[in-house]
Amino acid sequence: MRTLDACPNKPELLLSFDFDGTLHNPAEKEPVPLTFFETIRRLRETRNAVWGINTGRSMPQVIEGLIESNFPFLPDWVIAREREIFFPNNFGRFLPHNDWNARCEKDIAKLFKKARKTLKLIRSEIEEHTGAQYIEIDGEPAGLISRTEEEMEWIVSHITPLITDIPDLGWQRNSIYLRFGHKNYQKGTTLSEMARLYELDTSQTFAMGDSHNDIEMLSDQHSGFAACPANAVEAIRAVIAARQQSMITIADHGHGTVEALDAFFPENV
Repeated sequence: MRTLDACPNKPELLLSFDFDGTLHNPAEKEPVPLTFFETIRRLRETRNAVWGINTGRSMPQVIEGLIESNFPFLPDWVIAREREIFFPNNFGRFLPHNDWNARCEKDIAKLFKKARKTLKLIRSEIEEHTGAQYIEIDGEPAGLISRTEEEMEWIVSHITPLITDIPDLGWQRNSIYLRFGHKNYQKGTTLSEMARLYELDTSQTFAMGDSHNDIEMLSDQHSGFAACPANAVEAIRAVIAARQQSMITIADHGHGTVEALDAFFPENV
C-alpha cells in the first residue's frame, strides 16, 4: 500500500479525520465507505489536499485498522495516541517524526514526575469510590477504564479539581477510556504542528471527529472548517454548533464524513 501521488502543486488543504466512530464503523460491510476514498482522490486532484488520521489508537492499532478496512491507499500522515506524528516512507512503512515525538515524550515524562503525588491521589480516590481500572503500562504511564460512560462522567467531574495545582496536566477521553497527558500535546496542537509542517494556516485545515478527545482539534484555534457525524457525542455536537464554518451531518460515521467534505468542498467549484 502506498500514498496517493504527491500533490501537483503546494498543498492547499489539510484534512484531519478521527478514525473510530468518524471514518470507521465496524458494523458496516465496508467499515470505511468507498465513496470516502473517491472523495479524497478528487480533493487531491482539485484542491491539492493532504489528508491524515488523527486518533487515540497507537500506531500498530492504526495499521490494523487500515488493513481491516481495506484502505486502497495510505494516509499522508498519522497522528497516533492523540500526539505522535508519523509519515509513511516510499515502502509504505510509517516512520516517526522524531523532533516532535521526542519533545512530546520528554515534556510528558517531566510532567508525570512533577504530578506523581497528584496521580497517586487520583488513583486512590478512583479505586475507593468507583469500579474503574487504573492503568499503568509502558508508553501509557497513567490512564483509566471505567465500567460505564456515566461512571466516567462522575470520574471527570471528581478529578477536575484535583489537578488545579498542575496546570499542564490534562487528559484525553474517549467513551469509557481516559488517558492522562500534557495539555500541550493533544489532537488540536498536533494538528496545528501538521499545518506548520505543510506551511498551511488554520484557515486551510478541516477536522472531523465524534468523541471527547476530538474537542481540541475541532476548535477554531486549530481548524478553519470542522464537522461531526450524526453519531457524535453531545459534547462534540455542542462544540460544532457553537462555531462558524462547521456542520453536524445527517449521516453517521464515514458516510457523514463524505457528506461534510462534499458540503465544504463541492465538486466543480
